[in-house]
Amino acid sequence: MKNSSYLVLIVFSCLFSCQQKTTFSELEKANWFLGRWENKTPEGTFSEEWKTENDSVLVGESYFINGKDTLFAENVRLEQQKNDLFYIVSVPNQNEEKPVAFTLTSFKNHYLVFENPEHDFPKKITYKLVTKDSLYAEISGDGKSQGFPFTKIK
Repeated sequence: MKNSSYLVLIVFSCLFSCQQKTTFSELEKANWFLGRWENKTPEGTFSEEWKTENDSVLVGESYFINGKDTLFAENVRLEQQKNDLFYIVSVPNQNEEKPVAFTLTSFKNHYLVFENPEHDFPKKITYKLVTKDSLYAEISGDGKSQGFPFTKIK
């Protein structure tokens, strides 16, 4: 009887530990963001760099540079809160310096859609992994859109 009790305890322990390991984090859907991405144009270079802050946050910096001048910069956090994933953007001199959150509304085959219908522009931010070294980002809303093809640098 004692041996069968131990066996049952071991089986339940294995089942519980296996369940813990198979839990899928919402943030894992965006692990391919990690690294440095660039879009070079005649007007300048647009870059995004993503790093892991912890197991529930990726941090990103975006900036547009022409020569030695930074024409645009923003800080981004991809943050998992419970079962939701948020794309949180902070842009100097915009939105009274307050971050704006976009909620992940769709995910399919390395295509993520974040939306905030209350924001003026953009209302939607999408990222699509085209190849392992290429992604396409787009901001859109109110009939306008702007796309950004990126190549992975590192």
